[in-house]
Order: sequence, then structure tokens, then C-alpha cells
Amino acid sequence: MSRVAALREFRVVSESRKKAYLCRPNSKIRVKTKVHIDRRRLLGYVAGITAGVSYGMNPLFGKALMESGVPVMVMLFFRYGFAAVFTAILMLARKESFRVGKREIGLLILLGLLFAGSSITLFTSYAYIPSGLATTLVYLYPVFVALIMVFLRIYPSWQTWLSILATFAGILLLSAPSGNAQIRLAGILLAIGAALCYSFYLVIVNRSKRIKKVSEQTLTLYSLITGAVLFAVIVAFQGEYILEGLDTPADWGILMGLAIVPTMIATLTLAISSRYIGPTKTAILGVFEPLTAILIGTLFFSEPMTLKMALGIVICVAAVVFMILKPGKKKN
Repeated sequence: MSRVAALREFRVVSESRKKAYLCRPNSKIRVKTKVHIDRRRLLGYVAGITAGVSYGMNPLFGKALMESGVPVMVMLFFRYGFAAVFTAILMLARKESFRVGKREIGLLILLGLLFAGSSITLFTSYAYIPSGLATTLVYLYPVFVALIMVFLRIYPSWQTWLSILATFAGILLLSAPSGNAQIRLAGILLAIGAALCYSFYLVIVNRSKRIKKVSEQTLTLYSLITGAVLFAVIVAFQGEYILEGLDTPADWGILMGLAIVPTMIATLTLAISSRYIGPTKTAILGVFEPLTAILIGTLFFSEPMTLKMALGIVICVAAVVFMILKPGKKKN
């Protein structure tokens, strides 16, 4: 073999070895990617549970304010307004930008209207139907979220559907109304409307490409600002005094707690969870809201805990654990 031919053969062998090396899967990259995905999923579940528990603390603050004579719309205005201020301070401390594009601002306002709309329709439904029935109907939102996702050709696993059915059965045990309760169609429609508003909020946060690059903090801030403006308009339209019932420093302290825990923290963790694990699983984790509310009622307001309610709690928690441990197979 000539020297030139030997050199050509060496180059061919070297190139083939180089291609084989480049095409060889890198186990370190694969393991690192898997760990990153698992961390996002874990953070999504933790954020979803935190959102549910935070929302469930509404009675701890809201009930005290209502007993002090604070109107619902006044309470909601300060709740959203203070939460927006606290979120803005957090963003300033982290040196995050408040700027959003023209294409994004419209969708952020829509999200704020949906989020505030769920609060308005839920509180209004209490005037027509018992709060237990309203809670049950509002918890239809995991079903609505799953159906919307199916319409978008994203199909939840059978484990997720089973978790939805189990948690809804648990909610029925927890908050079934008494037999002599007065039920009006308007209250049922309002409670279902609250569930629909909440469902579309979760889906848009997760699926919209227009706000994909908007941070969770910025998304939360604009949603809260929109809600505060909406409630201010309603208060002005109703002719109510804006400081009605807020007479003592304790009232303002409770209002601050309402703005931070079940509003700012809950809204922020809700956005994180919806983006990391999807709106359907985030909706199922919302079962921690009524669970927390019932436990707070039992511990702080001496409300009774029946065997039926305890069974409902066990079913709900078991369904959530099953969903987390059995997430189902995902297509690559």
C-alpha cells in the first residue's frame, strides 16, 4: 500500500470514529436532564399544594373581617390592591422588570378579569345556595380543565382522570348541603361560572405562547392590578364607603395577612404549578383548599368534624398521593 493510500485510509477511519463518538449518547447529559425535569415536577407539585393550602386560609382572615363589618367588595379591593403592592416590592428587590409587550398586556388583563371573576361569582353564589354546595360545584374545575385540555388534543392519563373522580367524591362527602337547604338556579350557575373562570385561567397560563416568556411574578402582578381596579369600580358603583369596617389596627393587620397568604402567595404558586406540571394536575391539587378551610374551621372556629368529613379528607389525600406517585407514561 502506498503512503498516500495509507494516509487516506487513516483519515476515513478517523472520521468514522469521530462520527461514532459524536453520535454516542452522553449519559451525563441524559442524567442531568432527567434530574432537571424531576426537580421541575417536584417544584410544581409543591407549588400546587402551597396554592391550595394558601387559598384554604381565606376563612381565617376573611371571616374575621366580615364579622367586623367590612363589605365583601371592599375587602376584595384591598386584598388585591395590597397583594399587588407586595408583589411589586418583591420584584423590585429581585430587580425584575415590570415591562411587558403590547401583545402580552391584553392577555394579562384577561387573566386578571378571569381570576377576579371567579372571586365575584363565588361570593355572589353564597346569597342563593349554601356554601357547601357552592364549594362542591366550584370543585368541578378539575373536570372543566381536563375537558378543555382534551379539546386542545392533550389527553390526561387514566390515573389523572381517576384522581379527578376520587377528589370530587371526597368533596361531596366534605361539603354536601343539608336536606332542607334552599337552592336557587342563579346560585348554581354562579358557582359553575366561578369554576369556569378558574379553569380558563389555569389553561391560559399553561398553554398560551404569547405570555410564555412572562415571569410568574409579572403575571401575578398584572392579574392582581386588574382585579383591584375591577373591585374599585364595583365599590364606586355600589356607593360604598371605601374604608367601611376598617376601624382598628387589628383589622388592617388581618387585611395584610389576607393579601399576602391567600392572595399573593396563592396566585404566584398557582402560576408556577400550572406551568411546571400542567393545569389539570394543578387543578386536582386545589383539593387542599377545602381541606385546609375545613381544618381551620375545626381548629379555630369550633366547627364540627364528622366521620363523613374525615372519610372525605382521607379519599382526597389518597387521590392526590396516587396522582403524584403514578404520574402515568408520557410520550417523548
